[in-house]
Amino acid sequence: MKDNWKAKMKYWWTVLYCPLYLLCFTLVEKRDVPVTIVSIALDHKIPFLEVFIIPYLFWFPYIAGMFLIFFFKDKEEFLRMIKYLYMGMTLFIIISFLYPNGLDIRPTYFERDNIFIRLVQMIYQNDTSTNVVPSIHAYNSIVVMIAALRSEKVLPKKWQKAVCCIISGLIILSTVFTKQHSVLDVFAAIILAWIGYQLYYKRERSVVKETDTVKA
Repeated sequence: MKDNWKAKMKYWWTVLYCPLYLLCFTLVEKRDVPVTIVSIALDHKIPFLEVFIIPYLFWFPYIAGMFLIFFFKDKEEFLRMIKYLYMGMTLFIIISFLYPNGLDIRPTYFERDNIFIRLVQMIYQNDTSTNVVPSIHAYNSIVVMIAALRSEKVLPKKWQKAVCCIISGLIILSTVFTKQHSVLDVFAAIILAWIGYQLYYKRERSVVKETDTVKA
């Protein structure tokens, strides 16, 4: 029983990165420095759709939930996923520190008043429109989706993987429709996710193939 619990809690210390990340993010957010506006013309043409605040907010339990599921169900994929996640999140902090950036695309007034608008206002009040490149909402959603598609222990059925892809896609779309991110932020997240994929999946797969060839 004790050994089984130790096996389940293996790598628990990796979660210590999260409070460190939040501390660094808070420090970066509180800096009073000039920012470079990164929004482009396309961002102003994309409509504001307040209903997308639902998938935007769902990102928080989605990422936390998938983190826990991977932790308990697939240790090998969990380690690969958090390396992938933490790489992007660390680079985000570095970019925010070296290149303070922001947006000017948030609506200044709302024509409607409903529960979705109020949720948007709550987010706007608690989250500034600075330090947005790359979009961590988009980046983490992509990473979790890739890990889930690869793991047969976490999401063994095709419909489960499909649902995961839909959720990640809606979260990514929500970042631009709620005016929380620029299209450029999302593209930066995609590029960073592609780089991470080459490092943590393609490269490791190549190493495994080379090892198998040597053994043969």
